[in-house]
Amino acid sequence: MTQRIALITGGSRGLGRSMALHLAQAGVDILFTYQSNDSAAQDVVGRIEALGRRAVALQLDTGNSASFAGFADQVRTTLANWSCERFDILVNNAGAGLHVPLLDVTEAQFDSIVAMHFKAPVFLTTALLPLLNDGGRILNVSSGLTRFSLPGYGVYAAAKGAVEVLTRYQAREFAGRGITVNTLAPGAIETDFGGGAVRDNLELNRMVAGMTALGRVGQPDDIGGAVAALLAEGNGWMTGQRVEVSGGMLL
Repeated sequence: MTQRIALITGGSRGLGRSMALHLAQAGVDILFTYQSNDSAAQDVVGRIEALGRRAVALQLDTGNSASFAGFADQVRTTLANWSCERFDILVNNAGAGLHVPLLDVTEAQFDSIVAMHFKAPVFLTTALLPLLNDGGRILNVSSGLTRFSLPGYGVYAAAKGAVEVLTRYQAREFAGRGITVNTLAPGAIETDFGGGAVRDNLELNRMVAGMTALGRVGQPDDIGGAVAALLAEGNGWMTGQRVEVSGGMLL
């Protein structure tokens, strides 16, 4: 059995960090991107290596599509250093939040959100697809906010809604190579995402817990564990699907 390799965007913090560590615990070698915090990225590399797996952190701004071809070359070089030509799993996770009423959203904010959350999963995936093994997996990260609506998240949620439609089309168009494509939609999680509001604002935290069937706000490991399960080797017959991991928020 060949060693599996995953590439996770935004793997130095939050949900991406948990995904990387859970996949490493499941025996997967990890490439991941970070935007600017090299020390946090190297901490994750060290933790993965302590689990006995290989890891490399590569800098990437997913909002800058002009850099994607050069990034693909970096991935190719990294794989060659591991005596590999291709990897097995792509997780399009990187992004940032936006909590602004629709009437107050600026064009710059709109363009930034669309570039990170929709344009990148289109064009970064295209750039990396020649390096993804036949029979590989793609997981696009969306949000519970595509199913329920909370004021202020309209542009962010709409971009994630586009990702969910994109997932179905990628699943159809990449199926000839045996590549599966699915969407993971997290609920509210205690991270620094969006300024850490869900984690740090006690009133908001209690409100979210009160509207969640399992009675609490999610933790990063809730998502990391779900990703490892979805991407397990025995789960290759599911494609084009949206899987929400929210603890039953707003059922």
